[in-house]
Amino acid sequence: QVQLVESGGGLVQAGGSLRISCASSESFFSIYAMSWYRQAPGKERELVASITSGGSRNYADSVKGRFTISRDNAKNTVYLQMNSVKPEDTGVYYCHAASVNEGYYWGQGTQVTVSS
Repeated sequence: QVQLVESGGGLVQAGGSLRISCASSESFFSIYAMSWYRQAPGKERELVASITSGGSRNYADSVKGRFTISRDNAKNTVYLQMNSVKPEDTGVYYCHAASVNEGYYWGQGTQVTVSS
């Protein structure tokens, strides 16, 4: 019932910046947490960042100080601003929603590739 659509992925050089987006079909009024995960080839999917309905943010140690998660409640969209990117940031980035009414949902992912 909930649809999440990621966009904004692409190729970026190390040290550069990229912003990816996730648009939700469900109002943020009913979502208590939005998160970004990523998965590199041959590796497990890992949590990158999350934001709660109250505005609390959490980040993986590997991205602290470089990535920022934010939301636009009017657009029901969550963003991940990626600065000072590194080759190890390469992977498919997945949006995840925790809904009060609908449970947990995943987007299809957007590819981010960082060249050295």
